[in-house]
Amino acid sequence: MAHQIENLNEANTLNPVVQHLLENGMDSLAETFGILLNQAMLIERSRALKAQPYERTEARQGYANGFKDKTLNTRLGAVALNIPQVRGNLSFYPASVLEKGQRSEQALTLSMAEMYISGVSTRKVTTVLESLCGLEISSSQVSTATAKLDAQLEIWRNRPLGLCPYVLLDARYEKVRQGGHVTDNAVLIAIAVDQEGKRTVLGVSVGMSEAEVNWRDFLNSLIQRGMRGVSYIVSDNHCGLKAARKACLPTVPWQRCQFHAQQNAQAFVPRIEMRAQVALDIRAIFNASDLSDAQQRLKDTIKKYETNAPKLADWMEQNLPECFTVFMLPVTHQRRMRTSNAIERLNQELKRRTRVIRIFPNVQSLLRLITALLIDKSEQWETDKIYLNMKSDSKPL
Repeated sequence: MAHQIENLNEANTLNPVVQHLLENGMDSLAETFGILLNQAMLIERSRALKAQPYERTEARQGYANGFKDKTLNTRLGAVALNIPQVRGNLSFYPASVLEKGQRSEQALTLSMAEMYISGVSTRKVTTVLESLCGLEISSSQVSTATAKLDAQLEIWRNRPLGLCPYVLLDARYEKVRQGGHVTDNAVLIAIAVDQEGKRTVLGVSVGMSEAEVNWRDFLNSLIQRGMRGVSYIVSDNHCGLKAARKACLPTVPWQRCQFHAQQNAQAFVPRIEMRAQVALDIRAIFNASDLSDAQQRLKDTIKKYETNAPKLADWMEQNLPECFTVFMLPVTHQRRMRTSNAIERLNQELKRRTRVIRIFPNVQSLLRLITALLIDKSEQWETDKIYLNMKSDSKPL
């Protein structure tokens, strides 16, 4: 019976669509298309909840929780959509109707179009644009679309923040054409594990370098937007970032990324044939059961190398203790929070998309694409399962 009711409801989906088309004619195709998509998303939500609206059933997985407005740009024109929301222990997005990556694809298209308009395009860029958009993009279309998109991205970059117990910081570089020259610009990114244990992208900024002033401005902007409750920071040992962190968040414990530290150590290994063993010894230190164990292993390792690799031994004594802050965290958090790998993987995903462009025509084009990609990734994280159990009673050993 339930299956028959579902089929009947889905069959009735076309009723308002046909009625609207009959009443308004072909000039209302965009509105008609919107009605059809909205009805289809309602059906998808009911399937995800395993219950029809107001239906009482033991199979129900959650509850309807209103709608989120969204405008979808199509060849028919702008279509107003009502994205169904849910509440309860259920992750839902109408993926069969809408693609989450639409925003980032739009940003990629616009960035490539800017290259074409600026005269710095590759030979086949027109073909690529046609395959992405279905039509050749004019300069007026790009100007109108980028103005709307930039406004939306700016709102996201300045949105209010909240409690951010764990914060991860990193930067990567992209090539940008400026003043007739190609320069490397630093893309500064901050992500966090929030109080619910989910990852989120806090913000992004583009500067000429990773100098202290750029990192300090970026961190201050996060604080001004409401970032608070930071109890732990993970990053590499870049001098500009280190100085900015001490200036903006001086009391927050800092964890030096163990992965980067192990790479840094290789510069002090006197012979190539020693590198593999040094890496194993450092990894053994990091895999210690607790802080006391790590400190003892470090002492033993320093003693091992103080004769045949004195510079390495000195470097270990001065630098590796910065990698031990993680032992203050609950045991269940330590493996994921001892490195900045989470943000490194994010940077790798960004690189897969930005390498299509290679050289951005200006900073705004770079910031546009990166922001759009980060919004999509942040929304994915925020609707996924928790990354860390922040309610865990586990204590450091």
